[in-house]
Order: sequence, then C-alpha cells, then structure tokens
Amino acid sequence: MKQIITAKLKLHTDSAQFQALRATQLAYRDALNYVSRYAFEHGKMSSGRALQRECYDTIRLQYGLPAQLACNVPRQVGATYTTLWTKVKLNAALRKAGETKKRYKGLDTPPKYVSPTLTYNFHRDYSLKEDEQVSLLTLDGRVIVSYRAYRNHVALIHQGAHIGAAKLWYDKPRKQFYLLITLEMEVAEPTPESHKHVVGVDVGQRYLAVTATPTNDASFYSGKAVRTQADHYARLRKRLQKKGTRSATRRLVVISGRERRLKQDANHLISRRIVDQHPHSLIGLEDLTHIRDRVMRRTHKRKKHGKGYEPVSSKQRKANRHASKWAFAELHSYIAYKATLSGSMAVKVDAHYTSQACPICGYTSEGNRPHHGLLFVCQSCHYILHADLIGARNVALRTLLTRQDWVSTGVLSVRPDVSCDEAKAARRQRYAELRWSRDTSPRLQP
Repeated sequence: MKQIITAKLKLHTDSAQFQALRATQLAYRDALNYVSRYAFEHGKMSSGRALQRECYDTIRLQYGLPAQLACNVPRQVGATYTTLWTKVKLNAALRKAGETKKRYKGLDTPPKYVSPTLTYNFHRDYSLKEDEQVSLLTLDGRVIVSYRAYRNHVALIHQGAHIGAAKLWYDKPRKQFYLLITLEMEVAEPTPESHKHVVGVDVGQRYLAVTATPTNDASFYSGKAVRTQADHYARLRKRLQKKGTRSATRRLVVISGRERRLKQDANHLISRRIVDQHPHSLIGLEDLTHIRDRVMRRTHKRKKHGKGYEPVSSKQRKANRHASKWAFAELHSYIAYKATLSGSMAVKVDAHYTSQACPICGYTSEGNRPHHGLLFVCQSCHYILHADLIGARNVALRTLLTRQDWVSTGVLSVRPDVSCDEAKAARRQRYAELRWSRDTSPRLQP
C-alpha cells in the first residue's frame, strides 16, 4: 500500500539565486497564460500533446523557458481544460435532470493563472544533493541552494522514499521560496487483525471534532478560540472589501494567509491528537460530499407573491458562514494520511441523520434536537446526551458495521456505496437497526 505526503523545503537563497528563481517563476506563469489563451481561441483545447505541438517553439523563444519546463506548461494547461470540460458536462447533465438551473461559466473566458508556482520534475529540473542542498533549473541554468526541512521528512528522503515532482512556491509577504516535494512511501496493508479498534469522529462548529468508541471513550476538541479568531478575520475582511483601496487589497492578502494558517494549525493539532489516542484503529469519518446542499439554511420563498426571496437574518448569515468557512475536508484528509502512517486507517461512512438518530432505540427525528442546541433528547425513549457525542457514537456504530463487513467478506469499503438509490436505502436500513448498549453509556435521568 502506498501513501503520498509532501515535504516542505525552505530554500536559503542569495540575491542572485533569488532573482533567477523569481524570473523563472514569472516566465512560467506568463507562458501558462499564453497557452491558456491559445487553447481558448482554438476550440478550448484540452489535449496536452496538441498544445505542446502548437506552442512549444513560442514558449522556448518568447519566454526563454528550458526544454522540460516548456513541456510542462502545455500539460498543465491541458489538465486545467480537461477539468473544466468535466465540470461543464456534469453541469449539463444536472440541468437536463432538473437538479439545477445555473449554467457553469468556467469556460466562458480563458482560465487565468495568477500564482507563479511552477512544477519541477525529479532528475530533470531538480535534484537533491548532499549536505541538504538542491539543484534547481532556472532561465540562466542551474543553481544549487541549501535548504532546511522537517527532520522526519529529511529522514524519509535519505531513507529512500520515492521522490516525485516538486512545486516551487513563493511566499510573497515573507519573500521566501519553498520547494514542495512529493514523497511516496510503502506502508503495511491493513487487515482486520491489525485494526481491531473502532472510533467515530463527528465534526462541527462548537466542537471541531468529537470522538467516541464502543467502549465509551470520548474526547471533545473545542473550536471556540479559533472560531472567535476566524470571526474577527471575517469582520475585518468585510470592512476592507468595502473600502476597496489598493492598500486594503494588500491587507486582505495578508489576512487570508493568517486565516489559512490558523485553520491549518488547528486541523493539524486535532488530527494528530486523534491519531495518537487511537493507534491501530479503524477511524470512521462522515462522508460530507455535497453537505452544503443538504444542510445549509436556505432562504424561504415569499408566500404572497411567489417570486423572490425573503431577506436572510444576520443569524442565518453567520450560521451559513460558519458552516462553509471551516476546512472540514482538510481535517479529514489530515486524519486519513496521519492514520495511515501510524498504522491506523480512515474510512468514510454515511453522514445522514447522525445527529438526529437515537443510538439507543433508533428513533430518528428533527425533534430529537430541540432548537438545534447542545442537548440531544430522544422523543421516543427520552435518552439525553450531548448532541455532538451522539453524532460521534452513530459514526462509531456505522464504522463498526463496516469492519464487520470487512471481516465477513474480506473486502474493506472505504466509502459508502452511492451507485443507486436502492443501495443507499439498503445501507440506511442497516444503520437504523444499530443499537448502542446502555451498559457502556452514562446513566442520565430522563
């Protein structure tokens, strides 16, 4: 089994090396935009080979890129147009089925590349040297730059991990170059014997993550501090956007970086703690695909006129912002790759009704969450517990069912089957039959 991670190398450049790398980045970005415009003007081409055949000479002569970088540019543009065409076709199918009325506009104009990040190929455009040095290709030839990186990533490089392509990234506020290298490692194949424990993870706003196991172990990871800071950034961003000056725009870039690092740091800490607390476990995560379409509060149509929408309250806007701004997919990805490296494994389970279904009697209703508050109160058996812990327990039960199927069939399903409505209905019927034993639950008075 293979696992891919990214090693971040901080490059220590002198003034001449800095200028050479920066000039190469900007030329690469200009070449990307030229090929993008050419592809758009000639039928929105998505073939990397055709674009290379038509644009290679111009890229070499006009932008001065070395041969390998001149080959990377058409491939990257072709991949971008392939992705956009896929979205266009998917949108057309959804419009035909009546699921949406919006037309995807991604191909109305040629895609514009703003970031100057460029791609290097190992042993062609860059190579690693002894004494923590790296050789990089530029417009003026190769430069040898020293670097510093996380010691575990350096150890993996020296221990023979498969090294793939790299990206040269420039941190503009700090005027610092980083080389992001792809490392591919072999990890042991998971078996039911090596993953005997099960844990469910529920994500949310009040608590960014809540974990639960069938043995009644639970952990809460509060999001109050980071959520308060994120709200501060949101208010500040709103004022700067309203101001609209050039200095305000520059400030927005700085703030976006701070907010991004705030969320990354919180997600890294939470994922590391979850993985360390549950070694050799099968970690269940909610499948949050299209979650915004299912749960975000929408505006209500006017009853009198039948046209337009009622104004959205500030409380609804705030709830929508909280639901859409936090990077839950990033948190799941961090848990998944860290679990694999530590001998555990993450799987996705159905997220439907995890916060509304009673794990004791199976009764499912919106009324089980009075006023969408912190308490879960079952309207059937009157079981009371923290609502986020209820969600984590339901995820743990569904993960346990996945492991039981793994033991009986020998095949591990890492994502719920959504091939047809019948499969979804059969899966949810099995979930409705799951029960949490009262012997492992705290005894609360109804």
